Order: sequence, then structure tokens, then C-alpha cells
Amino acid sequence: MKIAIAFAAMAGLIVPASTAQAASAASSDTPPAATTAATAAPALVARWNFDAGTAGGQVADTSGRGPALTIRSAGNGAIQFEGGPTGGKYVAFPDLCAPDATACPRALLEAPNSANLSPGVRPFRWSASVHVLKTQVRGSANVMQKGTNATGSQWKLQIGQKAGKAQCVVIGVGSPTVYIAHSSAPVTDGVWHKVSCLRSGASLTITVDGALQGTTTIPATLNIVNTMPLRLGGPNFNKTSDMYHGQLDDVYAELG
Repeated sequence: MKIAIAFAAMAGLIVPASTAQAASAASSDTPPAATTAATAAPALVARWNFDAGTAGGQVADTSGRGPALTIRSAGNGAIQFEGGPTGGKYVAFPDLCAPDATACPRALLEAPNSANLSPGVRPFRWSASVHVLKTQVRGSANVMQKGTNATGSQWKLQIGQKAGKAQCVVIGVGSPTVYIAHSSAPVTDGVWHKVSCLRSGASLTITVDGALQGTTTIPATLNIVNTMPLRLGGPNFNKTSDMYHGQLDDVYAELG
């Protein structure tokens, strides 16, 4: 079961501007030239579909533009590569620990900082397919994120515990304001869902399985640039970290 996942454009990508050319009106027999416009498609900068499993503790990017993911763990946590019902593989993160557990297996996937994943003010989409139950979520479950609220800017996909809804989160440089677009329905039903976040201009939107489910207004000048790594499955290994304990597949991002 693979949904094409794609991570988009690299820093410095040039998007052709719209152009228009009017013909000379010197002769009434010469009609105006047709107006033309060129719109660049979003560029894929990173993708991980997990089908090849891991080699040397790393998961290769399949876009040809992104970095490899490295498996990190604590408390003997492990990430499992499991086969899907229609072929391919997905990853499964360690189970949720008991609240009073003295030791807790945890694991996440990490890619080093990449300029391709710091969109600035440009359109940017990040997406993942998730399979998780409400009983696997405590607090918030961070599916994927780059940056934190303490590092100046951030983009993130998480799942909330109370309603089990997916949330797209952005924070811009120079402002503590957190902007969130919520899905209208929960995704913690034990069914695979493709969740996509899109920042474009003054809007932040969230789609689930191709359907628009939420939108929020953000400043058009909101700037997302940081040097933090990209992390899938959790922000860090602190005792109160918002770890993701479900299954994950087809992770990507698009820029432009």
C-alpha cells in the first residue's frame, strides 16, 4: 500500500514568473499576441517510502534530492519495517509505555538539516500516511516536524489525543504565535489515512485522504527557516516527549 509521497523544492529554486506580451497596434490587421503564463509545479525534494527497508541503520531518500533518515533509539526502542497488504513496507514505532514505567523503549527517524526543508515564505507541502489508534496517543503525537517553538520557526504534523484529529502547525521567525489547522474528523480509527499540510501565501490547510478538512489564516510574510533536523515519530527523547506510537508510510514534502 503505497500512496505516492513526495517532498518538494530546494532552496534557491527559481519559479518562472507569469509573462504577458502585447502585439504592436501599428496595424489594425495585426491581432494582439496571445498572453502566455508559465506556472512551475511544486518540486519534490525528499521522499521516504520505506519499501527498501534499512541499510546500515539508514533509510534512503527516493526523490534524489533529500537526505537519508537515520534510526535513533532510547531504552532499547526499535523501529520495525513491516509489509503492507498490497506490497511495499511501512514503519512501526514502539508501543506506548505505561505512565508509571521506569524504562520506556522509544525510537524516531532523523534527517540532517537541509535547506530544501526550510521554505521561508514559499508554498510548502508536507505529508504522511498514518495508521494509529486513539489508545496509542498520549498528549500529542508528533508525526513529523522540523524546528521547535524554541528555535525560531517550525513546521509540524501532529495528532491530538483529546479528539484524535490531525493538526498542521507552523511558527514563523520572530513571533511566538502558533498557527494550527485542524482536521474536521479524527484519524485515530485504526485505518490508513493520508494527511497533507499546505502552507501557501496567507493560508495553512489540512487535507485527509484528498479532502480539504481545515484551514486557518496566517501572515503571508510568515518565514519558516531553521537549522534543526527533520524528525519523524517524535521531537526528542525527553521523558515527556510527544512520541508517535503508530505506523507510518510514504512521507514527503513539496516546495513551490
